[in-house]
Amino acid sequence: MLILGLNAFHGDSAACLVRDGQLVAAAEEERFRRIKHWAGFPSEAIRYCLQEAGVGLDVVDRVAVNQDRTANLWKKIGYTLTNRPDLGLVLDRIRNKQERAGMAEHLARAFPDQHFTGQIHAIEHHLAHLSSAFHVSPFAEAVVVSVDGFGDFASAAWGVGWGTHIEVEDRVYFPHSLGIFYQALTQYLGFPHYGDEYKVMGLAPYGEPRHLDAMRRIVRLEPDGGFRLNLDYFRHHREKIDYEWHDGSPSVGRLYGPALEELLGPARAPDQPLESRHRDIARSTQAMYEQAFFHLLNILYARHRLDAVTIAGGCGMNSVANGKVRRMTPFRQIYVQSAAGDAGGAIGAAFVTWHQVDISSSPQPSPSRGEGVISRFVMDHAYWGPRFGSAELGEALEVRSEDLQRQHCRVERVISEEDLCRLAARAVADGQVVGWFQGRMEWGPRALGNRSIICDPRRADMKDILNRKIKRRESFRPFAPSILREAVADWFEEQDEVPFMMQVFQIREERRSLIPAVTHVDGSGRLQTVHRATNPLYYQLIESFRDLTGVPMVLNTSFSENDPLVCGPEAALDCFLRTRMDLLVLGE
Repeated sequence: MLILGLNAFHGDSAACLVRDGQLVAAAEEERFRRIKHWAGFPSEAIRYCLQEAGVGLDVVDRVAVNQDRTANLWKKIGYTLTNRPDLGLVLDRIRNKQERAGMAEHLARAFPDQHFTGQIHAIEHHLAHLSSAFHVSPFAEAVVVSVDGFGDFASAAWGVGWGTHIEVEDRVYFPHSLGIFYQALTQYLGFPHYGDEYKVMGLAPYGEPRHLDAMRRIVRLEPDGGFRLNLDYFRHHREKIDYEWHDGSPSVGRLYGPALEELLGPARAPDQPLESRHRDIARSTQAMYEQAFFHLLNILYARHRLDAVTIAGGCGMNSVANGKVRRMTPFRQIYVQSAAGDAGGAIGAAFVTWHQVDISSSPQPSPSRGEGVISRFVMDHAYWGPRFGSAELGEALEVRSEDLQRQHCRVERVISEEDLCRLAARAVADGQVVGWFQGRMEWGPRALGNRSIICDPRRADMKDILNRKIKRRESFRPFAPSILREAVADWFEEQDEVPFMMQVFQIREERRSLIPAVTHVDGSGRLQTVHRATNPLYYQLIESFRDLTGVPMVLNTSFSENDPLVCGPEAALDCFLRTRMDLLVLGE
């Protein structure tokens, strides 16, 4: 059974391929198109997944899409009849649904020499999110939570998963949304681009939650764990908000209304300097989100008394809040998939379809609560993208040989992996900026040791060096550490599996001065735990650095220059040659 999972016609369009319940490949379209958050039909990601599996579209049994236009239909009709929103808003949503509905036609246009004869499954947006975390988690039973902007007329859903089953208990429906709240405040603070919410997270520790009372006028917590927006401060429920993609790059119109500026003061323009007021509003926005998030989680724990929770949806990318779950709730085990946002819905749609088909074709009775057994796929690493062999790397070097010579670069082949790691670790310890291109590309937005830029976390000036040489990003945004799993307890106040860099923990106070380049202003770090079993080469690199310095971690940031993570060697060489990177480790 081959199932192709898709997130299409939305930001972070993506595809994955599942064979007999096992993930084979997954990638975001932006990596091939080289446009961040690319929206549209993910034809190149599909092409890669089929190539990785060695199959054609004609042998794919099912295509699963993380959107179902029939979901929550009566809620949509009731809202439209009661509230009578702008006609343009209604027509725009109908057009968007129609475009997503024509999957067979899009497949035929993208693959004219292959004929898809299987079935197409429309999976409700938040069920796909819930599945994308629970169905690949290590838990037999868990509370499941999805929180984002909107999908299929809902902004959140929660329930319980056990075995291969997910029971959705409740949802928060349009127009109420924590994702919209956070995105609107992100726009208000002068960060207008799709996906800029992480900038507010980075800015928040520089401020104080002085505007939290005002935030509580915007977001109201409900007794059942849900939340409601004070719609006086927003536009999305009554007007057509532009959601467009220009050459594949998504953009969203202004979500907040004039009342928000009356409450908080004038909005910041993108070119205006950041003031203490803006920092305080960022901190207050993050604090309000956390209050609502932990309110929901605490009520769900009291209801179900399960130790484990899986988190998905765009808000599942809020690594600061994720890192506080064990402190602020009774949950002891947390799983957040590497692509928690809409890209991850491709995996969720595929696994919902697989388990539905698998159960319907199996004569075995479904397990009861408490009887769930993990006999399914578990995603313990994120390396599901393209890989490139020595011949492809050599060809890319040959094509760019004149450019390399012009910049006085020397190309060396290293004999052993041990020598390769020692050479790279020595360069990092000497303060060089090292590009690290190895194995299969990461799934999700984080560089996790295969498409990474590696630096010395001990250097207080490394952040400035990186921004001067490559990143050119805002000074308040932190860089992250990759740490050997066995060393976490010695360096962080909490220890847990964080393979996907989706949680922020406090660095032990006595250790912070030793690793200033990865210690944020509030003493935190967004860590990645590195295991020998899942990435032996990256593990060996960090081991080599530890042997040289006594520090079992490196600074790890994405191999990119404010564009998508590099995919192939050509993109890696382009980034290397147009920046001031010192060393590129490209395969051997």
